[in-house]
Amino acid sequence: MKVLVSGGAGFIGSTIASACIDSGITPVILDSLVTGRREFTEGRVFFEGDIADGALVDRIFAEHPEIGAVVHCAALIVVPESVADPVGYYEANVAKSLAFVSHLLRNGCGRLVFSSSASIYEPGADFSVDEDSGIDPQSPDARTKAICETMFADIAATRDIRVLSLRYFNPVGADPKMRTGLQLRRPSHALGKMIEALEEGVPFRVTGTDYPTRDGSGIRDYVHVWDLATAHLAALRAFDTVLGDGQRSTAINLGTGTGTTVDELLEAFASCVGTPLRVVRADRRPGDVAGAYTRSSRARELLDWEPAYSLAEGIRHSLEWTAHRDRILAD
Repeated sequence: MKVLVSGGAGFIGSTIASACIDSGITPVILDSLVTGRREFTEGRVFFEGDIADGALVDRIFAEHPEIGAVVHCAALIVVPESVADPVGYYEANVAKSLAFVSHLLRNGCGRLVFSSSASIYEPGADFSVDEDSGIDPQSPDARTKAICETMFADIAATRDIRVLSLRYFNPVGADPKMRTGLQLRRPSHALGKMIEALEEGVPFRVTGTDYPTRDGSGIRDYVHVWDLATAHLAALRAFDTVLGDGQRSTAINLGTGTGTTVDELLEAFASCVGTPLRVVRADRRPGDVAGAYTRSSRARELLDWEPAYSLAEGIRHSLEWTAHRDRILAD
């Protein structure tokens, strides 16, 4: 079996591609390399280009007619960047995804796994969410994911395609075999900034200290990227069962089921490196929210999936990738 992975040279997509290879599935990667890395495609079937390029998508299916499904990971994902450039985000994430699905329809590809986001939810009083929670995205980035899910569901209702959306929050870690990881040397998320603070001997900045959480810092669901990759494989295997009996689209949460605040992440990080970081506290950034974590019972029931890696293992793999990164990515 072959699977087309859009955005397959990025952090999530390349890890999914590695998991495919390990399980005997051939990934066919489509990536524009706007944020993805060519090094992550070495030894893999790779087409460089845009998901909105219909001629290129047609060529991919002509050369690889065995493609039985698509995992759609191609998207911009930085919240503050989306606040500063909503036009760019709606163009990249929504307009191009609409063009992409039209190309899939033309080529007779009827299975789409959409790598979505749990940031679209309105959290409950305890900051947990499930698939029936209200939808209330708080940033342009999150709104593009919600719009894409609605758009895909509308298309699936009348056209020959079915869509399974996987919603998750904050990936951490790296491929345990260190084939791929975060592209950026200095990522902007909390764990990346902790690693940077450790390396440079500077304080870690906690942005947002007045959230109604148990310690005032933001709360997130940190799930290991390899667990996310295996969940996408589980979705591919269970696709026809989950979307059977006339059902055209649905969504499944992926998460640990445990919320971790920034302060708790700091404690876990300190336990992994052996020393606490110095901390300074600052106001929220544009687009920041208190956060949430997912209840993932549907993933256990429908995909027979649950996370295998702990938060500590995610931190250790992130640290290992940071030390390993520059041997793979030549910036």
